[in-house]
Amino acid sequence: MESVCEQSERIPIRPGELVLRQLERESGLPAEVAAIVRCALATSAPPGDPPRPADGGAFDFSGMFLRAIRVEGFRGIGPETVLELPAGPGLTLVTGRNGSGKSSFAEAAELALTGTNRRWDGRSAAWREGWRNLHRPGPVRIELELRTDGPATALTIARTWSAGELLTGGEWVQRRAGAPDAAFPVGRWTPPMELYRPFLSYSELGALVDGKPSELFDALHQLLGLDELIAAHEHIRSARLEMESAARTARRERQLLLAELPGNTDRRAARAERILRHPDPDLAALERLLSDTTGGPEPAALRAVLALELPPASRVEALLARLRVAQAEVTAVTSPESAADLRVLDLLRIAYSHVAEHETATGPGRGRSGGTPGPLAAQGGAGSGSGCPCPVCGRGNLDRRWLSETAAAVDELAERTAGLVRARTELSAVLAGLHAALGELPTELATAELAYLDTAGLAETWAQWRRLIEFPDPDPDTLGAVRERLYGELDFLRQHAAVELDRLEQAWTPLIPRLRNWLELARTVHARAAELQTARAAEVWLKSATAHVRDERLAPLAGTARWVWQSLRQQSNVELGGIRLQGNANSARRVQLDVTVDEVDGAALGVMSQGELHALGLALFLPRATVAASPFRFVVIDDPVQAMDPAKVDGLARVLATVAWDRQVVVFTHDDRLAEAVRRMQIDARILEVQRRERSVVEIRLSSDPVHRYLDDARALLRTPQLPQAISDELVASCCRSALEAAGLARAKRVLLAEGMDHREVQRRIDTAQSTRAMITLAVLGPGRRIEDLNKRLAKEGRWAVEVLRDATAGAHIPIARDLSELIADTERFVTWLAR
Repeated sequence: MESVCEQSERIPIRPGELVLRQLERESGLPAEVAAIVRCALATSAPPGDPPRPADGGAFDFSGMFLRAIRVEGFRGIGPETVLELPAGPGLTLVTGRNGSGKSSFAEAAELALTGTNRRWDGRSAAWREGWRNLHRPGPVRIELELRTDGPATALTIARTWSAGELLTGGEWVQRRAGAPDAAFPVGRWTPPMELYRPFLSYSELGALVDGKPSELFDALHQLLGLDELIAAHEHIRSARLEMESAARTARRERQLLLAELPGNTDRRAARAERILRHPDPDLAALERLLSDTTGGPEPAALRAVLALELPPASRVEALLARLRVAQAEVTAVTSPESAADLRVLDLLRIAYSHVAEHETATGPGRGRSGGTPGPLAAQGGAGSGSGCPCPVCGRGNLDRRWLSETAAAVDELAERTAGLVRARTELSAVLAGLHAALGELPTELATAELAYLDTAGLAETWAQWRRLIEFPDPDPDTLGAVRERLYGELDFLRQHAAVELDRLEQAWTPLIPRLRNWLELARTVHARAAELQTARAAEVWLKSATAHVRDERLAPLAGTARWVWQSLRQQSNVELGGIRLQGNANSARRVQLDVTVDEVDGAALGVMSQGELHALGLALFLPRATVAASPFRFVVIDDPVQAMDPAKVDGLARVLATVAWDRQVVVFTHDDRLAEAVRRMQIDARILEVQRRERSVVEIRLSSDPVHRYLDDARALLRTPQLPQAISDELVASCCRSALEAAGLARAKRVLLAEGMDHREVQRRIDTAQSTRAMITLAVLGPGRRIEDLNKRLAKEGRWAVEVLRDATAGAHIPIARDLSELIADTERFVTWLAR
């Protein structure tokens, strides 16, 4: 069978390249979707680059094995004690009863490399604070010696706390061979330690299965090296979420605006509402509405009213004053005679012009040809010219004489009426000024947008003014009263228009930035609508491609996990099928285990025993901890045997032996069953025994099997002169009997299991063997045989075999007449025979 590492080495290295190749094979994939995927892969981390440590440095260690764990004043260890380990592949069991201090070494190694301990997570503060040894109040020191690849193979990591320092404090250093101490670079060690974590405590065994689903998912997902694909997926997802967020914001703001616009009194709000309520809003129309600086017809009309300017009241009053003066002057110079003279003057001037033009047309002559006649002296001699008929009576002839006489009469009349003419000219000028000061009613006041304003009174007053100034001799006082009323009404109207305009602006102005923002957002959403659909398609495709690569890369790890489970399950009716990762970094994440009980899906985890759950936890831990890329060539497992039945203990021994082909496997256990299984199955392993003496003095010794340990103790007792003879003889015989029982137990398990007997049945048979003879009978003759038949079988080996069993059994209770050194030798000969 290939090793765990050999299986792991089959994992592909370039997931991004695999996806690109798959992309090339997808002939039906739209080009724009493929372009987004390629762009996302290009912007993600380069393939194969490991995650950068927090401090920016590179992790430059590989091939690490444990050489020694040195502990002083920590947990159950008082004076300095060193646990030396073979720095290379192989299996090491560290055994000892509960409280012996063995787990303190495992916790110390984990604390030295990680700065924490998983076993303490979730415990109370009082429990965590008991990390100092009660019998060693001074400084605490943990030192981890490792062997690494490279020219400088020695690496030491140490943590030291002075008296009273907290666990989070202390000095944490690392030292290369021949180099001074340097601060331990936590940032460099953390990524590989989290990725390939080589420590597994008893508390973590169950947590691997029934802990937070996301934790195991994250650990395996990171281990598979899919960071490049995850980064690419996140790149597309972020863009997609940004566009979807913009679309949601646009929809939400549109609904808010549609809820508010109907209550707005501004006509522009009504126009905006009509635009937004359409299923496909006319963005150009909304742009025109927002870009209209006049604000539409209604505000423009109101602004036009505000812009109306009338002549200053003082100017109009001055014209009215002139009107009064001009009217008075006209009245003063006007009499019936002057009025008649003025009428005659006008008539003569017209007649003179008629005759003068006639003379010019009929022949040369003297005198002026037209215009107003001048003085008589300027007219030529009388009686010349043929003249023209009188246009009034038709009888007389108006000749040059008449012209001359008429010119003199005109001059005289003009002189007599000059004052009246001047007065009337001034009056006409004043009336013309009043006409110009207030012209026709402004069209701004007649627009439909101002229908709700009261402009009728102002228009009537304005019309009254215009009628008055059309009179030839209007009353100045009446004009003054109308002027005052007109100015007052216009001021009132402008005040009303200002209020209305302010009201409209206050209602409309706050909407402008909101509508403008929505317009820009809607334009962006509209422009990127096709891009959003493409991004969604690209995300779905990349997610599927990532899942395919993930399953391929997970397959060897899942295969290793199934092998571990099959080796550990041993008579369990729980089957482990596939292992799948469900979810992603942005959704519910968990590891899906296809486990069944008696071929029934879905119920396994709920009915599995604690031992089965621990076995499943090991099946998930070992593939991750032993992946080929890990710089740690060791795994440290604390107390994996607890809650396992004997069959699973045997399976565990086989699994650990297989992993130890190319890994350093260190197992801490208080359960002798694992050591017994290792010896019985003749697995190459180093077994160390930890014992704790008074005041936390911890001793470590190389452990032999129980049989030889009992024989060594018997020889030691024989060499102890201080013991009384009777007590010494009884203790030596007891040790020999215990050696025989241990040898019989080992043979019975080995033979019965080899014959195919169920582990539980083997244990039941052993439990029923209550005496030494019963155990030896089970080991030599097999189950179902009588104790009375044992001596016959032993006699075939020789009388010595019968006697050693008899004397060792009896000597533990009564004195026997036999040399004890000979009893020890025959006991050793007997257990050697049992082992064959």
